[in-house]
Amino acid sequence: MLDDLPEQFDLVVIGTGFTESCIAAAGSRVGKSVLHLDSNEYYGDVWSSFTMDALCARLDQEVETHSALRNARYTWHTTEKESETDAQSWNRDSVLAKSRRFSLDLCPRILYAAGELVQLLIKSNICRYAEFRAVDHVCMRHNGEIVSVPCSRSDVFNTKTLTIVEKRLLMKFLTACNDYGEDKCNEDSLEFRGRTFLEYLQAQRVTEKISSCVMQAIAMCGPSTSFEEGMQRTQRFLGSLGRYGNTPFLFPMYGCGELPQCFCRLCAVYGGIYCLKRAVDDIALDFNSNEFLLSSAGKTLRAKNVVSAPGYPPVSKGIELKPHISRGLFISSSPLGNEELNKGGGGVNLLRLLDDEGGREAFLMQLSHYTGACPDGLYIFHLTTPALSQDPASDLAVFTSQLFDQSDPQIIFSSYFTIAAQTSKSPAAEHIYYTDPPTYELDYDAAIANARDIFGKLFPEADFLPRAPDPEEIVVDGEDPSALNEHSLPEDLRAQLHDMQQATQEMDIQE
Repeated sequence: MLDDLPEQFDLVVIGTGFTESCIAAAGSRVGKSVLHLDSNEYYGDVWSSFTMDALCARLDQEVETHSALRNARYTWHTTEKESETDAQSWNRDSVLAKSRRFSLDLCPRILYAAGELVQLLIKSNICRYAEFRAVDHVCMRHNGEIVSVPCSRSDVFNTKTLTIVEKRLLMKFLTACNDYGEDKCNEDSLEFRGRTFLEYLQAQRVTEKISSCVMQAIAMCGPSTSFEEGMQRTQRFLGSLGRYGNTPFLFPMYGCGELPQCFCRLCAVYGGIYCLKRAVDDIALDFNSNEFLLSSAGKTLRAKNVVSAPGYPPVSKGIELKPHISRGLFISSSPLGNEELNKGGGGVNLLRLLDDEGGREAFLMQLSHYTGACPDGLYIFHLTTPALSQDPASDLAVFTSQLFDQSDPQIIFSSYFTIAAQTSKSPAAEHIYYTDPPTYELDYDAAIANARDIFGKLFPEADFLPRAPDPEEIVVDGEDPSALNEHSLPEDLRAQLHDMQQATQEMDIQE
């Protein structure tokens, strides 16, 4: 392996997280030589998914100075062996026996059906590497209960949560939000400019229940959110409706750890080289050639550009990591909410939680076995909030009390951990491009924007992830290129097709 690995690369990417994988795939797709390294033995870093055994082992690991996963602990809430009279009972042994049936995310996300990531997956044709499931319910807490928020027109008229008058008010309000921005002189646009979205809601004289629906589950905003931002969030929600299901959200089958691997596959298809369990020991900049010299596994590699995930040595030596996201991951033998929310064994439910003052929020994702993330009969609860301290359990306590103290689900396993971010860049690595750590967001917008920005600085003339051809569109030596449908090809392959056709015509003339 050491002898076979080339010594010169256009781009070396350190870390196989989501953002780094996007950049590696984009570089490889436009013809750059890419080496993608990771000191871990798995893809994804803190964006990865784990089996049950692997998650416990990862949380048990002694914290390394560069690790973004901090403050980890977990607890089993059952004895190792319980009564066998109840055929449906779960315990530590029975859960671990099905370890490989789990796909547990460190950094779970939900995708807007018309969001940046879905559009990028379709545009680049990476979508063929992934499968998704439509989120079944978008929920909110009302009067101490978890209820489903009607999303589509049919949901609004079929729901038993709202009265007939409230249904009409909600439809009228959503229609007004959908039309917002078409007329720049709209009275609402002028009257509420500089005011809050909550003030706009109150002016529409909607009921408290409708206001909760919009603020908690549709616009997903707070009392201080501006009118303009609230409208944009509502339109984003409405713009993703009706594409793949009754809700505007998608969840990756088998966990979010599949997504970085999708981009890694594309990178490898176009010649990218992958080396897991391989760290960079030292790195320096050769000012004469303006290239980086990387020492790895006893070999010196040269790279024109280097991109690194936060926290990876040696580019992060002396950098302090601070808490960024507090996470809770729970496994239960019963779901949250009523039977209607979990009909047929459940699917994917999304719930946004608020503290009593409305100043803090958290997202809860409930996953059933239909997502491929856990065995039948078990449910996964992912809880995420911005970190306030080094104690993720304390950060999440106000939200876990809302979920578990009243409904009393049968929790089998609970874990807490922090995803950290570095406070500053290393002065010794000022020429290296650092990716941002996972941010507190529902979708992948910030990560994609970060990948686009870094790629644009690396290769300003190149297109970011142009469409990759399908297998049937690839011309193999000896085939007739005219058999292809020219209009279905990406632009770069269309140009190659023209060149091949022209060369064929010239050969015919010479003969």
